[in-house]
Amino acid sequence: MNEIKCPHCATVFTIDEAQYADIAQQVRTVEFEKDLHERLAEAESAKRTEIALAEAMIAQRAQMEAAAKDAQIQTLKAELDKAATIQKLAVTTAVSATEKELVEAKSQLALQKAEQDVRDGALSASHSKELALKDELIERYKDMKAKLSVKLLGETLEQHCETEFNRMRSLAFPRAEFSKDNDASGGTKGDYVFRDFSEHGIEYVSVMFEMKNESDLSLTRKKNLDFLAKLDKDRNDKGCEYAVLVSMLEEDSELYTGITDMSHLYPKMFVVRPQFFLAIVALLRNAAEDTIGVKAELEQVKRQNIDITDFESELEDFKSAFGRNYDLATRKFDAAIKDIDIAIDRLQKVKDALLSSENNLRLANDKAVTLSIKKLTKGNPTMQAKFAELGAQSERDAA
Repeated sequence: MNEIKCPHCATVFTIDEAQYADIAQQVRTVEFEKDLHERLAEAESAKRTEIALAEAMIAQRAQMEAAAKDAQIQTLKAELDKAATIQKLAVTTAVSATEKELVEAKSQLALQKAEQDVRDGALSASHSKELALKDELIERYKDMKAKLSVKLLGETLEQHCETEFNRMRSLAFPRAEFSKDNDASGGTKGDYVFRDFSEHGIEYVSVMFEMKNESDLSLTRKKNLDFLAKLDKDRNDKGCEYAVLVSMLEEDSELYTGITDMSHLYPKMFVVRPQFFLAIVALLRNAAEDTIGVKAELEQVKRQNIDITDFESELEDFKSAFGRNYDLATRKFDAAIKDIDIAIDRLQKVKDALLSSENNLRLANDKAVTLSIKKLTKGNPTMQAKFAELGAQSERDAA
């Protein structure tokens, strides 16, 4: 038990250990909080002091840095002013030199212009003469072309293409054939047929060519499309893989400027200008070279198929001929049998007729044997009287 005296009223209290410990704890908590507040206040005061000191140091440092920057700025300004002065001096010097060079250039340009004017005058005069000669040549060409027939115009383009091909034949197309199409058995024919062969003699590319030219003075202007259907027919009739129309028609068309693919209308069909004639031949030939091996194998298979077909055809011919001969022999045998049957029927009819005739003759003979005047005049008094008179007359004549 513990006694505690109140400091205000001097009353003495008696408390047990638990109550005493609780009061002691309360006293200690109050003192601790008081001490804590005092220490926090001291720490806050110290913090404010340190912050003020730090701010003062920062302000001092900032002031020092600002002063250093001001000094640096002043130095840079001085250097910039110096550079501007140097630059201005350099610009002035350069402008002066440039103006001097410009004056010299203007003088030189004026001199060159005068010389150019002289050259232009001479060149213009020369060009005028050349243009006059070319105009004369063009007029002569137009006059000559106007006098050419349509057939001759076409033949001129054909000769051009043939010459171009023959010029490159030995170098680029040593095994190729390029010849006129003279076979009109199908009703029409093309102009030229190109065929190229491998070293083993296998044809791997073929082209049907049609050449079309037109007079400048022609009133009826043909179109390239007007000739494609005929060209496709000629290509198919002659067994060619490609068809090419070499054309001078529709000269102003933007479509026909070089090599024009017309396979959307007809398979493997092209329209080319004459200057691209050799190019399209080489292009098609080179594209088809990759198929030589395939075509060789196809040719071998085709030959084998032809041999088999020929064997089957000969066998079928034999069977057909044998069948025809057998059928003919059978029909002749049947006809002979039929003729024999007919002959037998006829002989039987003749026999029956003869037998019937014999019977009729026998009956006729019997009737003739039994025939008498008495029977003939029976029932006929007139004839009886006549025969009686004849009989009496006969007797008188006999006496």
